[in-house]
Amino acid sequence: MSPKPAQPTVRRVRVSAAPPVRPAPLDLGDPAGAPDAVRVTDRYVERDGRPWFPVMGEYHFSRDRPERWETELRTMRSGGVTVVATYLLWIVHEEVRGQVRWDGPRDLRRFVETASRAGLDVVLRIGPWAHGETRNGGFPDWLQDLPVAHRTNDPAYVELVRGWYAAIAEQVRGLLRSPGQPGGPVLGIQVDNELYDQPEHLATLRDLAEDAGLRAPLWLATGWGGARLPRGRVLPVYAGYSDGFWEESTTGWPAFGATHYTFSTVRDDLTVGADLRDDPAPDRAADGAADPWPFATCELGGGMQVAYHRRPHVDADDVAALALTKLGSGSAWQGYYLYHGGTQVLGDRSTTQESHATGYPNDLPVRDYDFWAPVGAAGQQRPHYHRLRRQHLFLQAFGPDLATYPTVLPDDGGGGGGSDDAVRWSVRGDGERGYLFVNNHQPAVAALADVEAVRFDVDLGPHRVTVPTAATTLRSGVHAAWPLRQRFGAVPALTVPAQPITRLDTERGPVFLFATTDGVDVELQLEGVAAEEIRGAEILRVEPLEPLEPLEPLEPLETAASDSGSDSGPSDLSDLASSGPGPSAATRVVATPTAAPGLAAEVVVGDTTLVFLPPAVADTVWQGTIGGRESVVLWDGSAYFDGETLRVVPHAEDRAVDVLPPLPTGEHARVPGEGSLFARYVVPGEDLSRPLAAPRFAAAVVAPVRTGGSAGRLSAPDDTDFAVLVPVEVPVPDDVFEDAERVLLSLDWTGDAIRVHAGDLLIADQFWSGRRFDVDLAPYRAEIRAGGLWLRAFAWSPSSGIHVDPRVRPSSATPQLEVRTATLHPVRPHPLR
Repeated sequence: MSPKPAQPTVRRVRVSAAPPVRPAPLDLGDPAGAPDAVRVTDRYVERDGRPWFPVMGEYHFSRDRPERWETELRTMRSGGVTVVATYLLWIVHEEVRGQVRWDGPRDLRRFVETASRAGLDVVLRIGPWAHGETRNGGFPDWLQDLPVAHRTNDPAYVELVRGWYAAIAEQVRGLLRSPGQPGGPVLGIQVDNELYDQPEHLATLRDLAEDAGLRAPLWLATGWGGARLPRGRVLPVYAGYSDGFWEESTTGWPAFGATHYTFSTVRDDLTVGADLRDDPAPDRAADGAADPWPFATCELGGGMQVAYHRRPHVDADDVAALALTKLGSGSAWQGYYLYHGGTQVLGDRSTTQESHATGYPNDLPVRDYDFWAPVGAAGQQRPHYHRLRRQHLFLQAFGPDLATYPTVLPDDGGGGGGSDDAVRWSVRGDGERGYLFVNNHQPAVAALADVEAVRFDVDLGPHRVTVPTAATTLRSGVHAAWPLRQRFGAVPALTVPAQPITRLDTERGPVFLFATTDGVDVELQLEGVAAEEIRGAEILRVEPLEPLEPLEPLEPLETAASDSGSDSGPSDLSDLASSGPGPSAATRVVATPTAAPGLAAEVVVGDTTLVFLPPAVADTVWQGTIGGRESVVLWDGSAYFDGETLRVVPHAEDRAVDVLPPLPTGEHARVPGEGSLFARYVVPGEDLSRPLAAPRFAAAVVAPVRTGGSAGRLSAPDDTDFAVLVPVEVPVPDDVFEDAERVLLSLDWTGDAIRVHAGDLLIADQFWSGRRFDVDLAPYRAEIRAGGLWLRAFAWSPSSGIHVDPRVRPSSATPQLEVRTATLHPVRPHPLR
């Protein structure tokens, strides 16, 4: 006898109208009347009089090469990032006191100008203390050793900072966004980092910076760790990581992890940076429900760095689900750390990484600061680059409306309809329309199970929306934002359990792309539309819109509301009867696309086309300029917009690319495609990869076991340890570099720690965590030609106390050191024309 189907749990929330948005009580923003003015309200940042939803990605210019900056910044912009944040690491610029350097990869001015050319605004994180897994937190050794009270208002320290800020100001003169320079790309400045107990000093730092000529409409400071900040002088920005290398090696999944996959108004994470604080667990987490300024983030984990003792293995969906959960928790500013990986700088007098040798609790690699970021240190575009791009396109098209919507949580704070409910969800809305956010993903170590019989009731003013109308199973791993009564072109109000991706205006009318939700049917609820107007869909039923009866068990929720307009929905949908076409205005049409999800799943209403794509295809959507026209491209692979076109990295085999509108020239052959909108072309395959003989090590040598640092954790093997190992040469043919943007050496290996030398120069290293090791050899062609390429590596010890994800941790009882494959991958992007 088959089991009875689970009965739906009542999951219900009421979204009430709310008072108007008010200016935030912060000394921030452009003066009234300034062109493209930036202002801060109590819910979002405003730009040119409209809500603005920034997406900020961290990329450290000094940890990359200037000849790569433009490509990498354009890659970030192509991923939907609109603001680049970057550290000024004092030790990199003034390693020797009095010798301040801005040459080569230290050229701040060139970086900011390049970012502006790539279409990015800039936030400078000017320190003077930065952390960033840097030696002394970024302080030069000479400064660290001075008998001053660092990071305080000690006059001797303040004078040193004054000189540092003056040097920075000279480099960005004319590039700051200020009353005298309204078009400058630098619109934000962060002072210090993770300073939680010196509000007066943070205020002094802003004063010092402004006195030096550093001026911007936005001043930021990290708010995590229960930080006490100078009220009114800075906008707090927050963090959220799925795991942390700073935890102990005996810790499984850190306790803080689950908080970032649960919808909440609490903005703070008291554990970030706790290993460097005197007070590791202050009892003052920030609850955003009481904050009269926007919820802004600067360090949503784009991945996670590894330390020697602890090596997290973060997955792409861990990153994407965390980011979406912050959106559903009210974020009005998405900031990622890192978004682009980097390489630690080798100074003239020392290495610059955080280490036990400099008193830190963690030993980090000498060179590797890849962070498993969406864009790797070698320019690799990882799965979460594509998954986040889908979210960022959504924010680009619909973020100005979303920013105005306050967050409303179910009565148990985000766990569902009751304390025992397994579903995590929230609504952002304004009493008439909104978005329902749902997250059923956590990292694999604590994966969430499927949930049966899921259905949501959302009361938006006088309207009740049930989505989906029939209970469904919410699969493990699902995370999505569903529109509730949103306007999409000719559809006055649409509710559908599919996430909007983007909008493109075409000659035949607006086109909207959606990502379907795995395991959930695409059921459209259309208001203000007659059934006979809908093409490409099966009409399931037409039902009257009945007045909503009050829900006595629910108390009205206090929310903040927006007085701003909306491009995606009318400010008052209660008058649909007068705005809709005839008698259908008082009805709701429930329909489903006649075609399965894909480019052929086109639902047409009037001049508006809605296209529903499965999740994997949704991750292939790009949007940018081709031949001077705004275009949408479906390309399953690496690419970036260069200002003129999309430059794609060919696969080994021929691969289709779909473009809307069609390409302006006939350089690529057009072939039959799917649906009626997109033109399909073929990108010819080009297999440039060169397999190499896998390097073989003479012996599986285990690194000596030592502990050190301020927490007594396992220490990495040092230069002396590596010097006793027998190096293994990797032959690199010189012609592999010809016409290549990058040349990646990719090693699939198992071991403990590995170093790569070009001649005598240490160019890369890695602590093994189950990840492939990719090294861009292109910058070192001359050194490799002259001195060869060499590997030295230690074996994985089966008795190691190092934390490695159980999914990849070796089970062998003997030491493991093996390079299974070694491949050279020249990268030569091709333009779409």
